[in-house]
Amino acid sequence: MKNTKQYRVLEIFFRGLRGEDISVKKLAEEYGVSEKSVSRSIGELKAFLADHRELVGNTEFEYSYQSKCYRLYMDEFLSAKELFALLEVLIGTKSFSKLELLAIVDKLKRFTASDDRKKLTELVSKELYHYTEVKHDCDSVQDMLWHLINCIHDKKEITIGYYRMDRNFVTHRLCPASVMFADHYFYLIAFRADSDMSSPLYFRVDRIKDITVHREHISACDTPEFDEGLLQQRSLLMWPGKLRTIRFEFTGPSVQAVLDKLPTAKIIERDGSKYLIEAEVYGDGIKMWLLSQGSWAKVVWPEEFVTEMRGEVQKLAGLYSL
Repeated sequence: MKNTKQYRVLEIFFRGLRGEDISVKKLAEEYGVSEKSVSRSIGELKAFLADHRELVGNTEFEYSYQSKCYRLYMDEFLSAKELFALLEVLIGTKSFSKLELLAIVDKLKRFTASDDRKKLTELVSKELYHYTEVKHDCDSVQDMLWHLINCIHDKKEITIGYYRMDRNFVTHRLCPASVMFADHYFYLIAFRADSDMSSPLYFRVDRIKDITVHREHISACDTPEFDEGLLQQRSLLMWPGKLRTIRFEFTGPSVQAVLDKLPTAKIIERDGSKYLIEAEVYGDGIKMWLLSQGSWAKVVWPEEFVTEMRGEVQKLAGLYSL
């Protein structure tokens, strides 16, 4: 079987998919055939790929005179720069366990050219070695995430066992609506099944210990419309709270960093290095972020929000006996 022409053609193709360099001389020695026979098999494979572009896209074997080998190139391969950027994002999230991350990285590296793999491995090896995951209460964030996705797709009510921020363990019966990622964590967006469903609730997926799936289905008319993209734009740190428009003065070194952090923000006035910024925000995470800016940020409107911020600043000053 191994010496048949059909077998050689298939194996050459699969070796190419694995990123191997295809040496005519080495394959001829391995199969116990002439180099011309191996070259004909490669020629047939190249012709097939050229004649079936509608199936395989821009996939072809190219010969390198430097290495004296053929190598498979295809549009589906990630370029080294694409893969490096993607790996850096994955490492920076800290959301997956180290074993999960290593498995994902190994799989992704198979989709780039073989000569780039060693370089990529060297570039991220130290980061992977020192990688510290976000601690989680579930056995696997990936498994829990996929379980939730299936419940949302099947429109099933669920009960979750959940560790709150204060580490008290509680249960909630919910109508799951969506999952999203923000600031190192995956979140479940859901509505209470046994009460008013006008306000969404946020639950960190890594704090969900277990899920019970109920027979009851969620009807479309019972679930309010929900826009994950709009929530991402308006919400900081995924803290719940009301929707409001605020204005604050900013005198820090990079106003662009503010605009990047708050997608709804816009500059409505500038006086030298002082900017008056308006933003539509959802939840109380905005207070935490504004306080992190120190004296660079001063809330000026609405008055009720100014009062809230003044109270927080006074509490902070009290901690330092000022």
